[in-house]
Amino acid sequence: MMDDKQRGNWLEKVTNPGQLGGIETSVLDNGLGAGTRIAWINTGAGLRFKVVIDRAMDIAEAFFNQHSLSWLSRLGVMKAQPFADRGTDWLRTFGGGLLVTCGLTHTGGPEQDDFGARGLHDQISNSPAEIIAVIQPDLRDAEPTMSMTGIIRQGHPLGPNLELKRTIRAVLGKPAIYIDDRITNYGNTAVPHMLLYHFNFGWPLVDEGSRLLWHGSWEARETGAKNKLFKEGKAFKKCSAPLSIHNGQGEEAAFIDVKSDPNGKCQCGVYNEHLGLAVSLSFQKSQLPWLTNWQHWGRGEYVTGLEPGTHPPIGQHKARAQQQLILLKPGESRGYTLTLDVISQQAAIEKLLSTYTDEL
Repeated sequence: MMDDKQRGNWLEKVTNPGQLGGIETSVLDNGLGAGTRIAWINTGAGLRFKVVIDRAMDIAEAFFNQHSLSWLSRLGVMKAQPFADRGTDWLRTFGGGLLVTCGLTHTGGPEQDDFGARGLHDQISNSPAEIIAVIQPDLRDAEPTMSMTGIIRQGHPLGPNLELKRTIRAVLGKPAIYIDDRITNYGNTAVPHMLLYHFNFGWPLVDEGSRLLWHGSWEARETGAKNKLFKEGKAFKKCSAPLSIHNGQGEEAAFIDVKSDPNGKCQCGVYNEHLGLAVSLSFQKSQLPWLTNWQHWGRGEYVTGLEPGTHPPIGQHKARAQQQLILLKPGESRGYTLTLDVISQQAAIEKLLSTYTDEL
């Protein structure tokens, strides 16, 4: 929050808040994403990021000063393809980026059962948003907030009708992203609900020696010989050099029953000592009780995923069998809030790390 002196200086010397930061919307005009609506949000505190309006208001590039925070696939931003929800077609549109939203009814691999066929990670990330509000920062405010709100619909007539109302906020002068989501069932029957926030961190934040920060009991997704990384005694919370075993389709993941503080707040993140830079992601245990740590450290395709979710990405079928599948009743809503903080001040980094001293 600005103090009175800072606010006074701005009011006396700046007439257009865009000189300091704000939201700028535009349309890509070239490449695989041609015609896609985007918005650049500049916090004025070193953090700037690109919201892809036509891809569920997910976040692609994100930078803090000169450092990239997110991982981008070779595809980059692509046009939304609403029918890329069969088999593994979702991967054909996976541009990476800081955030890809997975769901709203299924997270996990392709599957088919008596309730239907479902593709990898469902439809929402291939759905455009209807923007209903853009608010620019006001320098006269003690906390000059900027925000963008949109509505993303998933479903069809004679079937499920879910709506994601998403607001992405930032405060001028703070290197943080605030996400407020509300998912509502506007249909007349109960609908399965699974949600995963697929945060993808890349180089230079993720590099050899970078530390992954999370607490909780966990189990490896891979079993037997396929599990090479997530084993007791292995340093899987310390990023390695690119691994040949992760080339091509190589990947591994751990499902974490993430630990919360007394107020129900969960936290995870990445710390790069060489850069003096950390990213912290916080959310509520009551909303998102699970965290998935995804590693795909292939050569030239080097990414770490920290993914809060309503479930591990195990799919509808398994969640139903375990009696863990959420069913949203007609008219029912669920809210989700997440905050991503970029931390570069040494004292703040030390405070963050103080809860992980047993692992660093």
